[in-house]
Amino acid sequence: MQSDFLDASERHWQDAEQLFQSQRWANADHFFGMAAECGLKKLMLAFGMPFDENRDKPQESADSKHADGIWIRYETYRSGHHQGAAYGLELANPFTDWHVAQRYATQACFNQARVEPHREGAKRVRQLLRNAQLDGLYDYL
Repeated sequence: MQSDFLDASERHWQDAEQLFQSQRWANADHFFGMAAECGLKKLMLAFGMPFDENRDKPQESADSKHADGIWIRYETYRSGHHQGAAYGLELANPFTDWHVAQRYATQACFNQARVEPHREGAKRVRQLLRNAQLDGLYDYL
């Protein structure tokens, strides 16, 4: 299957929101992180991230990170692109306490207070994606 970071980001966001509204904190948290990761990777592509089409993944291993690590990588690409100034995250990395392996953790480890910052981070990425679409940034792919 071919990667579609934009579609994946939107799909994960929608699922996360439904789970959040149902107070299913653990899975909502996981999907907010995945939504942010995929959204940032879509933007990174627009800002010049090398992508290996044959292997269907970023060429650089540092770009194959999850939400907790991709925030910094995004800034590397954004700051080096002539249109990047308009796409700052304007938040400290809200995913420093998020890890993809948390999908194995017990539900008792999650609550609304833990999930809310991750939701806000994913929401910010989603807004950047909308802005990029309106600005025609995806034409650079």
